[in-house]
Amino acid sequence: MSFLDLGEFYVLAGALMVATAVRVGLDAGHPRRWGLASFWALLGVTFVFGSHFPPAVVGYLVLGIAVLAATGNAQGSREATTGPAERVASAARLGNRLFWPAVLVPATALVGSLFLGQVRWRGHFLADPANRSVIFVCAGSLIALATALRLTRSSLGTAVGEGSRLLQTVGWALILPQALAALGGLFAQAGVGMVVAGLVERALPTQHAPVAVAAYCLGMFLFTLCMGNAFAAFAVVTGGIGVPLIVQAHGGNPAIVAALGMLSGFCGTLLTPMAANFNLVPVMLLELEDKNAVIRAQAPIAVALLAFNLLLMEFCVYRF
Repeated sequence: MSFLDLGEFYVLAGALMVATAVRVGLDAGHPRRWGLASFWALLGVTFVFGSHFPPAVVGYLVLGIAVLAATGNAQGSREATTGPAERVASAARLGNRLFWPAVLVPATALVGSLFLGQVRWRGHFLADPANRSVIFVCAGSLIALATALRLTRSSLGTAVGEGSRLLQTVGWALILPQALAALGGLFAQAGVGMVVAGLVERALPTQHAPVAVAAYCLGMFLFTLCMGNAFAAFAVVTGGIGVPLIVQAHGGNPAIVAALGMLSGFCGTLLTPMAANFNLVPVMLLELEDKNAVIRAQAPIAVALLAFNLLLMEFCVYRF
Protein backbone atom coordinates (compact mmCIF):
# COMPACT_ATOMS: atom_id res chain seq x y z
CA MET A 1 0.00 0.00 0.00
CA SER A 2 1.11 3.58 -0.67
CA PHE A 3 -0.13 7.12 -0.22
CA LEU A 4 0.59 8.17 -3.82
CA ASP A 5 -0.48 6.05 -6.77
CA LEU A 6 -0.58 6.62 -10.51
CA GLY A 7 -4.35 6.42 -10.43
CA GLU A 8 -4.71 9.88 -8.91
CA PHE A 9 -2.60 11.44 -11.65
CA TYR A 10 -4.55 9.60 -14.35
CA VAL A 11 -7.70 11.17 -12.93
CA LEU A 12 -6.14 14.66 -13.03
CA ALA A 13 -5.00 14.17 -16.62
CA GLY A 14 -8.42 12.87 -17.60
CA ALA A 15 -10.11 15.82 -15.91
CA LEU A 16 -8.07 18.21 -18.08
CA MET A 17 -9.13 16.28 -21.19
CA VAL A 18 -12.79 16.43 -20.16
CA ALA A 19 -12.39 20.18 -19.52
CA THR A 20 -10.94 20.48 -23.03
CA ALA A 21 -13.98 18.66 -24.43
CA VAL A 22 -16.30 21.08 -22.62
CA ARG A 23 -14.39 24.13 -23.87
CA VAL A 24 -14.54 22.87 -27.46
CA GLY A 25 -18.21 21.99 -27.13
CA LEU A 26 -18.99 25.53 -25.98
CA ASP A 27 -17.17 27.04 -28.98
CA ALA A 28 -20.05 27.44 -31.44
CA GLY A 29 -17.73 28.63 -34.21
CA HIS A 30 -15.38 25.65 -34.16
CA PRO A 31 -15.48 23.79 -37.53
CA ARG A 32 -15.04 20.38 -35.86
CA ARG A 33 -16.90 21.23 -32.67
CA TRP A 34 -18.63 17.97 -31.84
CA GLY A 35 -16.05 15.59 -33.33
CA LEU A 36 -13.17 17.20 -31.42
CA ALA A 37 -15.20 17.45 -28.22
CA SER A 38 -16.11 13.76 -28.52
CA PHE A 39 -12.46 12.78 -29.03
CA TRP A 40 -11.29 14.53 -25.85
CA ALA A 41 -14.35 13.42 -23.88
CA LEU A 42 -13.79 9.74 -24.74
CA LEU A 43 -10.07 9.97 -24.00
CA GLY A 44 -10.73 11.76 -20.72
CA VAL A 45 -13.27 9.15 -19.65
CA THR A 46 -10.77 6.33 -20.28
CA PHE A 47 -8.22 8.10 -18.07
CA VAL A 48 -10.66 8.87 -15.25
CA PHE A 49 -12.77 5.68 -15.21
CA GLY A 50 -10.74 3.19 -17.27
CA SER A 51 -9.67 1.12 -14.27
CA HIS A 52 -13.32 0.72 -13.22
CA PHE A 53 -14.65 -0.33 -16.64
CA PRO A 54 -14.58 -3.88 -18.02
CA PRO A 55 -11.80 -4.36 -20.61
CA ALA A 56 -14.36 -4.71 -23.42
CA VAL A 57 -15.84 -1.28 -22.62
CA VAL A 58 -12.40 0.34 -22.67
CA GLY A 59 -11.73 -1.41 -25.97
CA TYR A 60 -14.83 0.10 -27.54
CA LEU A 61 -13.88 3.53 -26.21
CA VAL A 62 -10.43 3.18 -27.77
CA LEU A 63 -12.00 2.17 -31.09
CA GLY A 64 -14.16 5.28 -30.96
CA ILE A 65 -11.10 7.42 -30.25
CA ALA A 66 -9.27 5.82 -33.20
CA VAL A 67 -12.19 6.45 -35.57
CA LEU A 68 -12.42 10.11 -34.53
CA ALA A 69 -8.67 10.56 -35.00
CA ALA A 70 -8.68 8.84 -38.39
CA THR A 71 -11.52 11.06 -39.63
CA GLY A 72 -9.70 14.27 -38.76
CA ASN A 73 -11.60 15.08 -35.57
CA ALA A 74 -8.64 15.14 -33.19
CA GLN A 75 -6.81 18.37 -33.91
CA GLY A 76 -7.43 22.07 -34.36
CA SER A 77 -7.27 24.67 -31.60
CA ARG A 78 -9.17 27.96 -31.49
CA GLU A 79 -8.11 28.79 -27.93
CA ALA A 80 -7.00 32.39 -27.40
CA THR A 81 -3.42 32.92 -26.24
CA THR A 82 -0.94 35.73 -25.67
CA GLY A 83 0.65 37.61 -28.56
CA PRO A 84 4.38 38.00 -29.34
CA ALA A 85 4.65 41.42 -27.70
CA GLU A 86 3.09 40.19 -24.47
CA ARG A 87 5.35 37.16 -24.41
CA VAL A 88 8.49 39.28 -24.91
CA ALA A 89 7.43 41.63 -22.12
CA SER A 90 6.71 38.72 -19.78
CA ALA A 91 10.07 37.08 -20.58
CA ALA A 92 11.90 40.35 -19.88
CA ARG A 93 10.11 40.74 -16.55
CA LEU A 94 10.68 37.18 -15.34
CA GLY A 95 14.16 36.55 -16.76
CA ASN A 96 15.75 33.23 -15.83
CA ARG A 97 13.00 32.54 -13.30
CA LEU A 98 11.05 31.19 -16.28
CA PHE A 99 13.23 28.09 -16.14
CA TRP A 100 12.44 27.28 -12.49
CA PRO A 101 9.28 25.25 -13.24
CA ALA A 102 11.08 23.25 -15.94
CA VAL A 103 13.93 22.42 -13.55
CA LEU A 104 11.58 21.44 -10.74
CA VAL A 105 10.15 18.48 -12.67
CA PRO A 106 13.41 16.47 -13.07
CA ALA A 107 14.66 17.65 -9.66
CA THR A 108 11.54 16.31 -7.94
CA ALA A 109 11.74 13.08 -9.91
CA LEU A 110 15.39 12.58 -8.91
CA VAL A 111 14.96 13.40 -5.21
CA GLY A 112 11.73 11.42 -5.03
CA SER A 113 13.10 8.32 -6.74
CA LEU A 114 16.34 8.24 -4.73
CA PHE A 115 15.15 9.37 -1.29
CA LEU A 116 11.44 10.12 -0.80
CA GLY A 117 10.40 6.87 -2.43
CA GLN A 118 12.02 4.98 0.44
CA VAL A 119 9.93 6.79 3.06
CA ARG A 120 7.43 4.62 4.94
CA TRP A 121 4.87 5.63 7.54
CA ARG A 122 2.71 3.16 9.41
CA GLY A 123 3.70 0.45 6.99
CA HIS A 124 2.80 2.43 3.87
CA PHE A 125 5.23 3.79 1.27
CA LEU A 126 4.94 7.43 0.28
CA ALA A 127 4.77 6.34 -3.38
CA ASP A 128 3.93 3.04 -5.05
CA PRO A 129 7.32 1.25 -5.40
CA ALA A 130 6.28 -0.25 -8.75
CA ASN A 131 5.83 3.20 -10.34
CA ARG A 132 7.99 5.39 -8.12
CA SER A 133 9.85 7.33 -10.81
CA VAL A 134 6.72 8.10 -12.86
CA ILE A 135 4.79 9.16 -9.75
CA PHE A 136 7.45 11.68 -8.77
CA VAL A 137 7.60 13.03 -12.32
CA CYS A 138 3.85 13.66 -12.03
CA ALA A 139 4.27 15.19 -8.57
CA GLY A 140 7.06 17.39 -9.93
CA SER A 141 4.73 18.59 -12.68
CA LEU A 142 2.16 19.70 -10.11
CA ILE A 143 4.84 21.49 -8.08
CA ALA A 144 6.11 23.14 -11.28
CA LEU A 145 2.56 24.23 -12.15
CA ALA A 146 2.07 25.83 -8.73
CA THR A 147 5.44 27.57 -9.05
CA ALA A 148 4.65 28.85 -12.55
CA LEU A 149 1.29 30.24 -11.41
CA ARG A 150 3.00 32.04 -8.53
CA LEU A 151 5.77 33.44 -10.74
CA THR A 152 3.48 34.68 -13.50
CA ARG A 153 0.63 35.72 -11.16
CA SER A 154 -1.76 33.76 -13.36
CA SER A 155 -4.91 31.93 -12.36
CA LEU A 156 -5.60 28.21 -12.52
CA GLY A 157 -8.14 28.99 -15.26
CA THR A 158 -5.31 30.38 -17.41
CA ALA A 159 -3.37 27.16 -16.90
CA VAL A 160 -6.39 25.08 -17.90
CA GLY A 161 -6.91 27.23 -21.00
CA GLU A 162 -3.27 26.97 -22.08
CA GLY A 163 -3.26 23.25 -21.33
CA SER A 164 -6.39 22.84 -23.41
CA ARG A 165 -4.81 24.79 -26.28
CA LEU A 166 -1.69 22.61 -26.23
CA LEU A 167 -3.74 19.40 -26.10
CA GLN A 168 -5.76 20.50 -29.12
CA THR A 169 -2.60 21.52 -30.98
CA VAL A 170 -0.93 18.16 -30.35
CA GLY A 171 -4.14 16.21 -31.06
CA TRP A 172 -3.95 12.52 -31.96
CA ALA A 173 -0.15 12.45 -31.52
CA LEU A 174 -0.72 12.53 -27.77
CA ILE A 175 -1.93 8.92 -27.67
CA LEU A 176 0.43 7.43 -30.26
CA PRO A 177 3.14 6.36 -27.75
CA GLN A 178 0.63 4.45 -25.61
CA ALA A 179 -0.90 2.80 -28.66
CA LEU A 180 2.49 1.70 -29.99
CA ALA A 181 3.59 0.39 -26.60
CA ALA A 182 0.40 -1.67 -26.43
CA LEU A 183 1.12 -2.94 -29.94
CA GLY A 184 4.55 -4.08 -28.82
CA GLY A 185 2.98 -6.06 -25.99
CA LEU A 186 0.57 -7.71 -28.44
CA PHE A 187 3.48 -8.62 -30.73
CA ALA A 188 5.31 -10.20 -27.81
CA GLN A 189 2.23 -12.23 -26.78
CA ALA A 190 1.75 -13.34 -30.38
CA GLY A 191 5.28 -14.75 -30.54
CA VAL A 192 6.70 -12.25 -33.03
CA GLY A 193 9.95 -12.23 -31.04
CA MET A 194 10.49 -15.93 -31.70
CA VAL A 195 9.86 -15.44 -35.41
CA VAL A 196 12.41 -12.60 -35.44
CA ALA A 197 14.93 -14.79 -33.60
CA GLY A 198 14.54 -17.55 -36.20
CA LEU A 199 15.04 -15.13 -39.08
CA VAL A 200 18.12 -13.60 -37.49
CA GLU A 201 19.70 -16.97 -36.73
CA ARG A 202 19.21 -18.10 -40.32
CA ALA A 203 20.49 -14.85 -41.83
CA LEU A 204 23.46 -14.08 -39.56
CA PRO A 205 26.28 -16.07 -37.91
CA THR A 206 25.01 -15.36 -34.39
CA GLN A 207 27.25 -18.07 -32.97
CA HIS A 208 29.81 -15.26 -32.86
CA ALA A 209 29.17 -13.02 -29.85
CA PRO A 210 29.90 -9.67 -31.59
CA VAL A 211 27.38 -10.54 -34.33
CA ALA A 212 24.69 -11.21 -31.72
CA VAL A 213 25.38 -7.80 -30.14
CA ALA A 214 25.20 -6.03 -33.49
CA ALA A 215 21.97 -7.85 -34.40
CA TYR A 216 20.35 -6.86 -31.11
CA CYS A 217 21.36 -3.18 -31.12
CA LEU A 218 20.52 -2.71 -34.80
CA GLY A 219 17.28 -4.64 -34.33
CA MET A 220 16.24 -2.30 -31.53
CA PHE A 221 17.16 0.67 -33.71
CA LEU A 222 15.26 -0.56 -36.80
CA PHE A 223 12.16 -1.78 -34.94
CA THR A 224 11.92 1.56 -33.16
CA LEU A 225 12.20 3.34 -36.51
CA CYS A 226 9.23 1.33 -37.74
CA MET A 227 7.11 1.42 -34.59
CA GLY A 228 8.08 4.83 -33.22
CA ASN A 229 8.41 3.57 -29.66
CA ALA A 230 11.44 1.91 -28.06
CA PHE A 231 9.27 0.27 -25.38
CA ALA A 232 7.23 -1.44 -28.08
CA ALA A 233 10.39 -2.61 -29.86
CA PHE A 234 11.94 -3.77 -26.59
CA ALA A 235 9.30 -6.43 -25.94
CA VAL A 236 9.85 -7.97 -29.37
CA VAL A 237 13.60 -7.62 -29.95
CA THR A 238 14.77 -8.42 -26.42
CA GLY A 239 12.55 -11.50 -26.28
CA GLY A 240 13.65 -12.62 -29.74
CA ILE A 241 17.33 -11.62 -29.89
CA GLY A 242 18.63 -10.14 -26.63
CA VAL A 243 17.71 -12.94 -24.22
CA PRO A 244 18.18 -16.08 -26.37
CA LEU A 245 21.23 -14.96 -28.37
CA ILE A 246 23.19 -12.72 -25.99
CA VAL A 247 22.16 -13.82 -22.49
CA GLN A 248 21.48 -17.53 -22.93
CA ALA A 249 23.77 -18.46 -25.82
CA HIS A 250 26.77 -16.30 -24.90
CA GLY A 251 26.31 -15.59 -21.20
CA GLY A 252 25.83 -11.83 -21.48
CA ASN A 253 24.73 -9.65 -18.58
CA PRO A 254 20.93 -9.17 -18.88
CA ALA A 255 20.98 -5.80 -17.07
CA ILE A 256 23.47 -4.38 -19.56
CA VAL A 257 21.52 -5.90 -22.45
CA ALA A 258 18.35 -4.17 -21.30
CA ALA A 259 19.93 -0.78 -20.56
CA LEU A 260 21.99 -0.41 -23.72
CA GLY A 261 19.31 -2.04 -25.83
CA MET A 262 16.85 0.65 -24.81
CA LEU A 263 19.43 3.33 -25.60
CA SER A 264 19.87 1.84 -29.06
CA GLY A 265 16.12 1.97 -29.52
CA PHE A 266 16.04 5.60 -28.45
CA CYS A 267 18.49 6.35 -31.28
CA GLY A 268 15.78 5.16 -33.64
CA THR A 269 13.25 7.35 -31.83
CA LEU A 270 15.26 10.41 -32.84
CA LEU A 271 14.98 9.54 -36.54
CA THR A 272 11.35 8.55 -37.14
CA PRO A 273 8.17 10.56 -37.62
CA MET A 274 6.36 7.64 -35.96
CA ALA A 275 7.75 8.99 -32.66
CA ALA A 276 5.20 11.77 -32.87
CA ASN A 277 5.61 13.03 -29.30
CA PHE A 278 9.31 13.70 -29.92
CA ASN A 279 9.50 14.64 -33.57
CA LEU A 280 6.11 15.90 -34.74
CA VAL A 281 4.79 17.69 -31.66
CA PRO A 282 7.67 20.23 -31.55
CA VAL A 283 7.06 20.98 -35.23
CA MET A 284 3.36 21.57 -34.52
CA LEU A 285 3.99 23.73 -31.47
CA LEU A 286 6.68 25.85 -33.15
CA GLU A 287 4.74 25.99 -36.44
CA LEU A 288 7.81 25.02 -38.48
CA GLU A 289 7.47 24.83 -42.26
CA ASP A 290 9.81 21.83 -42.55
CA LYS A 291 7.96 18.91 -40.97
CA ASN A 292 11.24 16.96 -40.68
CA ALA A 293 13.26 19.82 -39.18
CA VAL A 294 13.55 18.16 -35.76
CA ILE A 295 14.60 14.82 -37.27
CA ARG A 296 17.23 16.50 -39.45
CA ALA A 297 18.71 18.25 -36.43
CA GLN A 298 18.81 15.02 -34.40
CA ALA A 299 20.17 12.70 -37.12
CA PRO A 300 23.94 13.20 -36.54
CA ILE A 301 23.56 12.70 -32.78
CA ALA A 302 21.40 9.60 -33.28
CA VAL A 303 23.91 7.92 -35.59
CA ALA A 304 26.84 8.76 -33.30
CA LEU A 305 25.03 7.45 -30.24
CA LEU A 306 24.09 4.22 -32.00
CA ALA A 307 27.72 3.58 -32.94
CA PHE A 308 28.80 4.31 -29.37
CA ASN A 309 26.14 1.97 -27.95
CA LEU A 310 27.31 -0.84 -30.22
CA LEU A 311 30.90 -0.46 -29.01
CA LEU A 312 29.89 -0.07 -25.36
CA MET A 313 27.63 -3.13 -25.47
CA GLU A 314 30.38 -5.24 -27.04
CA PHE A 315 32.90 -4.08 -24.42
CA CYS A 316 30.67 -4.44 -21.34
CA VAL A 317 28.04 -7.14 -21.84
CA TYR A 318 30.40 -10.14 -21.74
CA ARG A 319 32.84 -8.69 -19.17
CA PHE A 320 30.68 -7.47 -16.30
